[in-house]
This record gives sequence, structure tokens and C-alpha cells, in this order.
Amino acid sequence: MGMGETEQGEADKVGGCGGEEEEEEEEEEAVDCFYVLPEGCIANIVSLTSPRDACRLCLVSSVFRSAAESDTVWERFLPPQCLSVLDLRSRGPRPSKKDLYFSLCNQPLLIDEGKKSFSLEKATGKKCYMLSARTLSIVWGDTPTYWRWIPLPEARFDDVAELIGVCWFEVRGKIDIRMLSPSTLYTANLVFKLTGAYGFEHQPVDARVGLVGGETSTRVVYLDTERGRRQRFQIVPRLPGLFFRNRAFQVYETSPPREVDNTYNGHEHPKERGDGWIEVELGEFYYDGRQEGELEVSVLEVSGGNWKGGLIVQGIEIRPKKV
Repeated sequence: MGMGETEQGEADKVGGCGGEEEEEEEEEEAVDCFYVLPEGCIANIVSLTSPRDACRLCLVSSVFRSAAESDTVWERFLPPQCLSVLDLRSRGPRPSKKDLYFSLCNQPLLIDEGKKSFSLEKATGKKCYMLSARTLSIVWGDTPTYWRWIPLPEARFDDVAELIGVCWFEVRGKIDIRMLSPSTLYTANLVFKLTGAYGFEHQPVDARVGLVGGETSTRVVYLDTERGRRQRFQIVPRLPGLFFRNRAFQVYETSPPREVDNTYNGHEHPKERGDGWIEVELGEFYYDGRQEGELEVSVLEVSGGNWKGGLIVQGIEIRPKKV
């Protein structure tokens, strides 16, 4: 290699290093320029992101932490109609808007005279609702022979609906679609408990979600968390006043599974929640912000004909789908 080539190679190396140094200096200058912005300006920028991003930005620096925790940011994430109610609910010194936000995420707010609950999805601030059993349309729900209303300390509402026994199981709930957050995919979930349940082990139920008078999605779900473990023949107490009055118990055969191969893949199954209840997803609905009307959610089993009981319904929860 000649002297000229060697000098050229060294020059290229120096030139390359110089380019990298210039890029680093430009990045540092850009960061420095961001730090010289007034805290209020940074807060306005952060408020255009999301609650999750605001929490992450608190880790960048003390300047970002101060801006990201300001009321300017978290007031933007709170629904305006909830601010006055949340202020009244808080005790002691006036809490920050960030504290109010997380209070609404962790402690649902009862609305509509205690018949519904409202909360926020923690990561996004999207609206969540639970329709209590009292707001639902339950066939035979006012007949004590089939259903009864009881208080439970672990329930969110004053009382819940306990299924004694029916052969026609039908529960429906409705909510004004405009109450939801726009541009959001929602799921509807039945929140319930099982207490000696019978009749659901081999019999799935139909779930439907959609606008009243519009297109509806339908799926098959199971309510029995132990289906498949129980025997096909059940011994259950007879309901007083129904059929054989002189018999305390009756042995009957439950309806066979709808699926010929006895597989349950592809259908929704109940899962445990963090509050001691269980839930099953009934369907999805995307609200783009332009639809009008009522969203109806229904769960029913009316074709099997077998008796079903041992179910406690707290309500139907409508919340953003986690992706």
C-alpha cells in the first residue's frame, strides 16, 4: 500500500469519527433544547399522550417527573363529569388529579343510584362500566321460586341475583352507546359466582352482543368451571311446588353436549377475577364514536330444557379489550 493510500485511509477514519461525534452533539443539543422548555409546555405535550406514557416519562428526569405529575396532565385524562364527584368522595386535603385518576381506576364509582359502576382502564383512561343485576332484564327474576335477591359483602352493589332453578335461562342488559369511549374495542363480560351449580356442565349458553335493531355477534360460552369433571347423571333437589311434591330429590340426565365430538376448543370458558368473582367474555363491540342507540348484551339457554341453578349474577361488565 502506498503512502497516499495510507494517508487517505487515515483521513477516512478521522472523517468517520468526526461524523459520529457531530451526530452525538446534535442529539445532545436536541435534548438540551427540550429541557429548556417551560414546565407548563412539557406538561401540555405529555397530556397529549396516555396515562401509561405519562408514568413512563416520570423516569426520564426530575423535570419530566414534575411536569408529568402535574394536574394539567391528569386532568386531561379524567372525564370532566367525574371531577366534582371525585372531589366530594375524597377525604382530607384536596388530592391531586393523578390521585383522583388512580382512585377511579382502583375503586369503581357507583352511579345511577347505585345501579351501575363506572371506572377507568388504568393504562389508557378508557371508560368501563358494570351493569348491576338490578338493571338487567332477567326472565322470572321477580319470582322467588326461581330467583332470589341477596346481599353479599364482596359484591359491588347492594344485592345480587341468585338463581335457584330454571329451565329457561335468559339475562339481558343495555347501555347507551354514547357513554363509551370512542375509537375503542369493547368486551362484554358476565360477572358471577357458582354455588353448587348444576345444569350448566354439559349445556353451553348463547351470548349475543350488538346494537338494538342492528347487527349482532353471537358466540357459545360455558358457565361451569368444572364441566367435564362431573358425571353425566346428577342428583339435585327438587324445587318445592314443582311436579313431584312428595320427592325431595330427583335423578335426571343432563342434556348432552351440543358438540358431537365432546370438544370445547374455540369457546369461551370462565376465568377468575382479582375481586373473588369469575367472569366469561360474551362478545366484542367496536365503538367508533358515530353510532347511536343502545348496546344490548344477552346470555341465554332456552333450548336444552334441563333445569339449571346455583348461579349468582353480580352484573355485566363492559370494558376495553386488552390487546
